[in-house]
Amino acid sequence: MVGKKIGGRTYYYLAESARVDGKPRVVTQRYLGTADEIARAVPGGEPASASYRTYGDVAAVWATLSRLDFVRRVDDVVRSKPGLGLPLAVAVLHRATAPETPIGEWWASGAAADLVRPRMATVAGLWRALERLTPERIAGIEETVATVVLDILDDHAALAVDVPQFAAFAPADCTLPSACQGVLAGAGLRVTRDGAIPLESRLYRRDDGTSPTFASLMGELRRTQEPSPATLVFHAGQAAQLDLGSRSGFVGSLPLTDHPELLTQPASARKRVDPERFAGLTALDTHAVVDGVRRRVILTHSATLHAAQSRAFADELATATRELDGLAAALAAGTHRGDRAQVHAEIGRVTRGRRVERVLTAVLSGNRPGEIRLERRIDAAAVARLDDEFFGKQVLVTDRDWPVGDVVTAYRARTHLESTFRWLTGPAVTGPTPRWEWTRQRIAAHGLVSVLAATVTHLMRREADRAGMNLSVRELLDQLAGIGELVLRYPSTGGRPRTKRLLTELDPAQQALFSLFQPSR
Repeated sequence: MVGKKIGGRTYYYLAESARVDGKPRVVTQRYLGTADEIARAVPGGEPASASYRTYGDVAAVWATLSRLDFVRRVDDVVRSKPGLGLPLAVAVLHRATAPETPIGEWWASGAAADLVRPRMATVAGLWRALERLTPERIAGIEETVATVVLDILDDHAALAVDVPQFAAFAPADCTLPSACQGVLAGAGLRVTRDGAIPLESRLYRRDDGTSPTFASLMGELRRTQEPSPATLVFHAGQAAQLDLGSRSGFVGSLPLTDHPELLTQPASARKRVDPERFAGLTALDTHAVVDGVRRRVILTHSATLHAAQSRAFADELATATRELDGLAAALAAGTHRGDRAQVHAEIGRVTRGRRVERVLTAVLSGNRPGEIRLERRIDAAAVARLDDEFFGKQVLVTDRDWPVGDVVTAYRARTHLESTFRWLTGPAVTGPTPRWEWTRQRIAAHGLVSVLAATVTHLMRREADRAGMNLSVRELLDQLAGIGELVLRYPSTGGRPRTKRLLTELDPAQQALFSLFQPSR
C-alpha cells in the first residue's frame, strides 16, 4: 500500500509490482482513499445497508440460457440492429422465474440486472422491441433453439401434443369494457419424448370459432419432423376424433368403459414399471381390438392416482348424500311441496353424470305433495367394485414397440406441459397498459416467450430428473428460488461503495440443485 501526497493530504493506493523486461514496475493499482475514509470502512466491518433477494432460480435459468448460447443464436437468425437476442432472453428469464410479477418491478428489485450480460440498463421498451418478431423470425428462432436442444439429447424422438389451455391473454385492468379484449389461446407443440421439451409451436385462438381440429393441427406438426414424423399423443376425450384403425405413430388413452374386460383383471396380472422412475405404477401389456384393428393396449394402475381419485370420490359422495339428506329433511318438514316428478328431478340433479349414481340410490314413498318421503342408501359392495375396477387405472393404446416406461413417459408429456403452462402463462402475460390490444403479432410474441421458457425449464427439469430429483417445473423453480442472496453494502473508501454478496444457507435438496446448475458461475 503506497501513499501519495497531493495538496497537503495523503491518498492511499493498493499497488502490485512485478518485473517487466527485468525491471520492477507497478502493474496494477487500486485507489483506497484517505486514512479517515479507510478507517470508517474497516473497523468492525459493519455494512452500511443490507438487502435480500431470490437468486438461485434467476441464476440457474440464466446459466442454462448462456449454455445454449441463446443470445448469439437468436441474433444470427434475426440479423437486425439492435439485436433481438438479449431482449428475448430477458423476457424468457422473467417468464420462467417471475411470471406473476410485472417485468419492470422484477428487473428493478431482483438479481437479473446484475447477472445478465451484456448489461441492460433498463427493460423499458423490451416488449416494443419484440414487436419486430415476424412469423418467419419466430419459426427461425424455434428451429435454431431446437437444434441446440437436440444436440444435448441422445433421444431425438419427438411427440405431437395439443395444449388447448395454453394461455388466456387478458389486460391487467378490465375496469373499462374497451380494455377487456381477452384472447383464449391453445397450442399444438412438437416436443421431445425425453423430457417433453418444446421444439416447435402452432398457436391458435380458441375464442373466435376458427380453431383447428385436433387431427388437422397434429397432422401439421407431425409432418414437420424429419426423418420420421412425431408420435401423436392424445387423451381419451380426443380419441373419438381419430380413426386409430388406419393411423400409425400414436400414444393415447381410451375411455375405461370401452374395455371392461381389462378392468376386471386381477392386480397380480400387472407388473411393476421401473420403480425408480414411476413409483407405485404397475401395468398389464396386452392387445385388444380398437376401431376394428388389433392394437397394443396397456392397462396401468397408479397408486398415487388411485389415492387421489378415492379422496375426490369420497368428497363427491359426501356432497351428494348431504344434499339428499337436506332434501329428505325438507320433505319431512313439509317445506318442500313439490310432486314426485319434481323430487325425481332434484335427485337427478344431485346424482346425474357422477359415479355416485352407481353406489347411491334414493327411494321415494308417498305420492301426494306433503306426503312424499325420501330414503337414501349407499351400496358398500358397489363402492368396493368401483374402487377396485376404476380408481387409479388408465388404458393406453399405441402402435409403438417402446418399453412400457417410454409409452407412459410419452403419454404423460401432455400433463407435464399443461402444468408448466398454467404456471408460465399467468397474469404476467398481460400488456403494459390497461388498453393493451392483443393483436395477432403480440399473441405470437408472448406465445414464443412462454414456449421458450418451457423449453429452458423442461431442459432443466430433465437434468434434475437424471440426477435423481423428480420435480415438476414449478417445484424445481420454487426450490431454486429458495436459494437467496444477501447483498451487503459497505461505506465507500473514496470510490464506489463496496458490495459483498452471500448466499443463504442451503438445505440438501438446494445444495444438490446448486451443484447441478452451478448458478455461481
